Amino acid sequence: MIFENHEEQFGRSGTSVASAQVLVCSKSNFCRKSFCARNGIFRRIAFPPAAAGVLLFPWLFRVLTFAFLSIAALAFSACGERERPVEVAARERILLVNNGGEPAALDPQLVTGVLELRLMLALFEGLVRYDPETLEPRPAIAERWRVSPDGLCYTFFLRKDARWSDGRAITAEDFLFSYKRLLSPKLASPCSSLFFAPVKNALAFARGEIEDFSQVGFSAPDAGTLVVKLEMPCPYFLSLACHSSWSVVPAHAILKFGKMDERSTLWTRPENFVGSGPFRLKKWRVAYRIEAEKNPFYHDAENVWLNGIRFDAVEDQFAEERAFRDGQYHLTNTVPPARVSVLRERGEPALRLDPYFSTAFVRVNCTRPPLNDVRVRRALSLAIDREMLAERVLRAGETAAYSLVPAEAPAKISPERRDAEIAEARRLLAEAGFPNGENFPEISYLFNTSDGAQFFAQAIQEMWRKNLGIKVSLKNQEYKVYRVSMEQGYYDLARSAWSGDFLDPTTFLDLFSGTSDMNWTGWKNADYDRLLAEAARERDTGMRAEKLRRAEKILADHVPVIPTVHNRNKFLIHPAVRGWFANLLDIHPYNRVELRE
Repeated sequence: MIFENHEEQFGRSGTSVASAQVLVCSKSNFCRKSFCARNGIFRRIAFPPAAAGVLLFPWLFRVLTFAFLSIAALAFSACGERERPVEVAARERILLVNNGGEPAALDPQLVTGVLELRLMLALFEGLVRYDPETLEPRPAIAERWRVSPDGLCYTFFLRKDARWSDGRAITAEDFLFSYKRLLSPKLASPCSSLFFAPVKNALAFARGEIEDFSQVGFSAPDAGTLVVKLEMPCPYFLSLACHSSWSVVPAHAILKFGKMDERSTLWTRPENFVGSGPFRLKKWRVAYRIEAEKNPFYHDAENVWLNGIRFDAVEDQFAEERAFRDGQYHLTNTVPPARVSVLRERGEPALRLDPYFSTAFVRVNCTRPPLNDVRVRRALSLAIDREMLAERVLRAGETAAYSLVPAEAPAKISPERRDAEIAEARRLLAEAGFPNGENFPEISYLFNTSDGAQFFAQAIQEMWRKNLGIKVSLKNQEYKVYRVSMEQGYYDLARSAWSGDFLDPTTFLDLFSGTSDMNWTGWKNADYDRLLAEAARERDTGMRAEKLRRAEKILADHVPVIPTVHNRNKFLIHPAVRGWFANLLDIHPYNRVELRE
């Protein structure tokens, strides 16, 4: 109840009331579209103006007060039936999602993080896309394709009704512009390595060894046909092309606001934005919310059920869960580790713990002393109790990771073996010149701001202190700043994770090749690169797998990264959400999602 006392003279006898009004159940966001609004309870109840000099007697004041409080109680009782935001949004066909942070960019050729890739699924599309149930490549802007008998040439035939979100036609020339831009040395896209192994001359163009893009394996015989030529057969090429970096980007919008290979121009602002996906950018309030609306020019718009999506940027995991409980979200980004076991024990139906092709690891800056000594890196790795991290810190079904590529959970490590690992870690550290951690310089561990990341950081910080006697300080940064710090090498150790772009070991191993734009460790190894190159050319699946195993062993021996756990995809989902299928890649095309009770 809100009292509006316009003359500040509302009180006991002797106080005149010229105009006192009571606004019962204020027409706020809290009650908007609620039972109160629908039934006309919002009213102003006004006192008749008192005649001059007439006094309001105490007994009359008490009677009126009681009457007004009774009305208010009835009104607030009615408000108890209010609709929550998820229910209002479902009626309006708007999906409410917390995305977990502010995206680094909205350019599909410049982003690699999970939260950005969720946005890319809504705003952009490429030649093909994943089926969310089977993870099989399905037609997208290309309605069909043909593969040559030797597996070296893919011909894609584009839909005649493919349109940008501003209504202009999408042509094969747009794809040529997109791929030339992505591979341009000046743009330095972190996604360019996804093109290197399969596409003819892609690596040479990205390195600046050739300048004529017509020598790269992309061509457009006509406006509706795109041809891709490969260096060698690639059995997972179509899956690779499902990645958002293969999305088409708008030349006419990009060139309006800068050069082709210029980063961070204004073309991705809502008023300038042009996309190719089932939704288009409507609003972007930095560090708060991104809103997308249905794209009327999308080739399959009539089968897109949702009218829009709202992506919030809440990083606080506990605040996110409270908001979900209060009906603010249909989907959360994650679940606080401390809450997962509680929710599991009580059989919370909203909790999802989906299998995930993903590994968490510690990224090591191998250019900084003492981390440039492999003995120190091995000691840091051996000192970590991965089973404790999985079972007592994270507690969401994660498993201990002793390899970068996700594998079946290993057998439990015995206490004797664990003691032997710690002893070996101490020996290596002493051999490197730091017995019992003496004279070891203080180094820092970088992580992005979130409760789960902080719990994890504190746990491994204590393991290093207890088992090695060294001090590691913790440094947290907002997600966008944290990403830049890693990319530019402004860290010692850093929290990292990678979720596979396709179901093949190379989606992990290629990250740390000498040509990868995402190898931010400063580590390179010629034998590692050679084995990856040989595996890419190998047609025998058994021989290929063996070469990849040998490459991964080199990575494990040199320790530029320290695998910690293989992840589970944990989140909360409202029962009205349909079409959100569990899959290893966490791919959920929004054009397949519906909201139904």
